[in-house]
Amino acid sequence: MPASHSIKAILADASVLLSTEEAKLEAQLLLQHVLNVNRAWLIAHANDALQPNIHAAFEAQLKRRLAGEPMAYILGNREFYGLDLLVTPDTLIPRPDTETLVEAALAKIPLSESTKNLSFRRKSESSGVEQHDYETLDSDFRRNDDLKVLDLGTGTGAIALAIAKNRPKASITAVDASDAALEIAKQNSQQLSIINVEFTLSNWFENLSNQRFDVIVSNPPYIEEHDAHLTQGDLRFEPLSALASGMDGLDDIRQIIGDCLIYLKPQGWLMLEHGYNQAEQVADLMADAGLTNIETIKDLGNNDRVTIGKNPLIVSTHWD
Repeated sequence: MPASHSIKAILADASVLLSTEEAKLEAQLLLQHVLNVNRAWLIAHANDALQPNIHAAFEAQLKRRLAGEPMAYILGNREFYGLDLLVTPDTLIPRPDTETLVEAALAKIPLSESTKNLSFRRKSESSGVEQHDYETLDSDFRRNDDLKVLDLGTGTGAIALAIAKNRPKASITAVDASDAALEIAKQNSQQLSIINVEFTLSNWFENLSNQRFDVIVSNPPYIEEHDAHLTQGDLRFEPLSALASGMDGLDDIRQIIGDCLIYLKPQGWLMLEHGYNQAEQVADLMADAGLTNIETIKDLGNNDRVTIGKNPLIVSTHWD
């Protein structure tokens, strides 16, 4: 086979075709995926020739990427908060910004007695950006077992599983209106051996009657339905129902906030991811609904990303 078909030459050609900032890395990842090897193997075998069938499989994946298909869908996985998650076109692709929501939730859920003084850090801290160093919540949540957490619109299960992995004594309910997405979330739970998550088919709160939670989290659709970005980049390939929500992008957020007090325990927290320019509107909606202690948290890019609010109702006895 000619030298042009060596691994080194094939990757170089692919990088030129991809013509992106991460072209070299993407080409390597695609070939690693086809060969089922790691990067060190590719480097060690740079001058090896590829078998024709392997070369053809790589070319097929490269063609998908050149058409704009997200790497996560081609490779079938994405890392999120230290978890390797199965991803398909039935689910939204987990993004680093959403780790902000996970951290906000973990900050409100006490650690077990043996680790309660430990702080957590997102994997992305290597970026050098200053991290939030939360303390373990206020006195209302000092109880450290059997806290109930709800993840609305779980998709791959990324948020629910990240919380469950880091707070194994909490009980997590993860819901989605898509059977296909819920199946992916269940597979991720099984592959990661995370057992404290229950999955329920539900359009937001619809099938959760008579249940109440200490923390409700959600990364709902929040893009304006006519936003040009929906026809660009990775968003073209992701499920529209997980991205867009009405003329101003806030239809689903309004619904969640409007119904949340029915499902939040006294002193419970609602935490919502939203667009970088929606924090003030979301905070106003929370205040109008009767939530207090409203705060907006910035992501690693210093954009407003998560707004939280508290159910002000206080009870003197332990919750069920």
